[in-house]
Amino acid sequence: MGGVPEDAGLMSILTERVSGAWRLLRQATGEAKWDEYVARCEREGVEPMTRRAFERHRADEKEHNQQARCC
Repeated sequence: MGGVPEDAGLMSILTERVSGAWRLLRQATGEAKWDEYVARCEREGVEPMTRRAFERHRADEKEHNQQARCC
């Protein structure tokens, strides 16, 4: 019956790993950019644009500023 603390430790490690993988995935896909933008607006006391407008702006920036592209 001493397995409970070990199970709790294993769950803690597993939760930590999944959480880390989730953060990396959000960074890689650009999903975290929205959260960063909203947090910055809150700090500056500015009303954020809608999510749709934000994504449109990001797409326009990528299209017009192609230095990040390889070709």
